[in-house]
This record gives sequence, structure tokens and C-alpha cells, in this order.
Amino acid sequence: MYAAVPDTREVRAALGELRGVSGAPVSLLAAGTAPVAFVVSRVAPDEFDERTLKARFEDLEWLEGVARAHHEVVQTVARHDTVLPLRLATVYQNDDRARRALTAQSRSFTERIALLRGRSEFGVKLYISPTGSTDRTGPAGAAESREGAEGPGRAADASLTPGKAYLRRRRAQHSAQETRYRHAQEAAARVEALAHRFSTHRMRHPAQTGALAGPEENVLNDAYLVPHDRAEEFRTALTGAVEGLDGVRVEVTGPWAPYSFATPSPPPGGETAGEGAAP
Repeated sequence: MYAAVPDTREVRAALGELRGVSGAPVSLLAAGTAPVAFVVSRVAPDEFDERTLKARFEDLEWLEGVARAHHEVVQTVARHDTVLPLRLATVYQNDDRARRALTAQSRSFTERIALLRGRSEFGVKLYISPTGSTDRTGPAGAAESREGAEGPGRAADASLTPGKAYLRRRRAQHSAQETRYRHAQEAAARVEALAHRFSTHRMRHPAQTGALAGPEENVLNDAYLVPHDRAEEFRTALTGAVEGLDGVRVEVTGPWAPYSFATPSPPPGGETAGEGAAP
């Protein structure tokens, strides 16, 4: 299951030769007179049962491929109509169970799609740049790196001992980092004020860490629901939110299908493993 979407001729035509997870064809699964349908692919039961999925979610290469295929299907459908993305690896054992779930959630899906119609999701992240390369000298080795104790291109005071030169350098780095955090706070306030002018909803996500953030520190990770006719204004305004603030970078991504706003929760009866494929 990829998403819930209005059951229209345009959506059906858009699926065409589209392929999804495991290269499987993508189609719509309808339920009676329900105005919405599931976007689905049929997969081998022994490859997507609960036990197999639990093991496969430890395989990052496999998981990346599935998430990418899921995302491509959702984005393709989103170019033709409002889409309500479902969580990655939402699986039903047969069509009847899927149709019962669709019938049970039809009203909720329809109401949510109406809320999201004419809007897309944009991601906004703020990063603090590192103050410099990792210090490799320490007090004992400071004499080997006199230049830089008071900043790049400036020789250290010859009267300073290696230990004092090292401490001065560390104080300068700490001061620079404090400045970056102040700038990040100001940037976050600017982002919130500017985004409020162009968006209708906001969702706050945890800051990314580790490999996801790279060498920078991610301090803000928000998603905004933006009307299509305000999208370029939103992007332009938010891209300029850090102007004049050294050490802070803003990243604006989108438009995406509204992953962060695709509540309600997964339909009942589905065997779901893993997290949603947010962009």
C-alpha cells in the first residue's frame, strides 16, 4: 500500500506503466462506491510477511530501495491529484481485507484529502556550521601550531606558553560557537515568522543527528503545508531567512506529497512495519 487517493480517471491513467516496490505494477484498489481508493502493488507473500519484513528492515540497502520506490509512486500520483501517503510497508494479506480497511476509513480519508487539497509539503531545516576542524594539537602540541592560536593567519603572541596559547584558542572557538547558536535562534524565529505568512500548517520533527546531519549540527527540522499558489513565495522567503547570520545554513526542500500531515493513523488490519518514508 502506497497511499489513499481520489478514485478518478486521471489518477488511473497516471499509473500507466508505473512500477513500484520490487518492480511490481501499480494499480488502484477500490471498494464499492467509496470516493477514494488505495494505490497498491501486489508482492510475493513470503517476501513481505511480518517475520521477513522484520529481518529485512535490518538490511539498509534493501530498505533504501523499498523507500525510494514507495516515494516515487507517491510523488507520481501526487502530480495528478491530492494524495494521502501511507506508512512504508503497510501490507494486507488479500484484497478483501484491504477493501474492508478502505471502507472503514473512507470518510476519514476523504476529509483529510479535502484538507490537503491544493497544498504540498515543504521541509525547512536549519544547520549550524562547525567552528573549524577538530583540534589535533592539545596543550602539549600547541607549540607546533602557533599560527591559528589567535585565529587564521595571525601568529600567536610569542610570550604565551603552549598551554596558554591553546586555552586562548579554545576560548575563541567557544565564543564563535556561542555566536553561531545565537544566530541559529534568530534564524529559527525568522523562519517561524516568514513561514506563518505562506503556510497553513506546521509539523515539528526531531532534529537529525549522525550521518543524516553530516558535519553540521541540525537544530531545526520542520515541515510546512503550503498552498500551491504560495509555493515560490515560501521558498524565496525561507531561503533568505539566514541572510546576515554567519555560521547558519537553511535548507528548503519540496514540494513533496504531504507525508507529515497524512493523518489519521494507518488503516486497521494492516500489518505495518517500520516508519513512514518522509522526504
